[in-house]
Amino acid sequence: MRMFRSLALLLALFAPPALADALYQVELVIFRQAGDPVPASQPAPDDWAGGAPSIAGNERTTSLDEAVAKLTPDNGYKVLLHKAWMQTISAVPNSVAVSTGEAHFGHYPVEGTLSMSLNRVTEANLDFWINQFDAHGLLTSSERLKQSARLKNGELTYLDHSNLGVLIKIVPM
Repeated sequence: MRMFRSLALLLALFAPPALADALYQVELVIFRQAGDPVPASQPAPDDWAGGAPSIAGNERTTSLDEAVAKLTPDNGYKVLLHKAWMQTISAVPNSVAVSTGEAHFGHYPVEGTLSMSLNRVTEANLDFWINQFDAHGLLTSSERLKQSARLKNGELTYLDHSNLGVLIKIVPM
C-alpha cells in the first residue's frame, strides 16, 4: 500500500509537465496593410534568429488559404509571409526561427522568431523583421514587428501592428 502511495506521489510530481508538452500545428500570416513602411531605427541584427531552430523540416500544408486569398493588393494588402509548421508547446517558452524569400548575406526579406509557452493559456511572442535590400543584396532598412498575444486553440487571432498585420492560429495535434 505504501508503495502505491509513493508511486502516485511520483506520478503527480512528474506527470503534469510531461502532459503539458503538446504538439501543435502553427500557422502564421504576416501582411502589409495600406500605408508607407515604418522603418526601425536600426536594421535587423545579424543574429536575428538568436539561436532558435528553423521550422525547416517541420513545415505543413497551410489551411488559412481562403482568408489569405482576400489579402490582395486590390483590397489594400500584400502578404509577406504565410507558413504552417508543427511545434511542441510547453510551460517552458519554445522559440522557432521563421523566414521566407531568398537569403542575402544571412538575411531574408521576412525573418524572425516566434516563441510560445503554454500555462493556463498559450502565450505567443513574435519578433520579426521585414527587410529591404539594395541592388547588390545589402540590407538597407528594416521594419520591426514585435508583438505578444494570448491565443486560444483552434481560433484565428488577428494582431495589428502599425501598417503590418498578423494572423496566427494554433491547433493541437
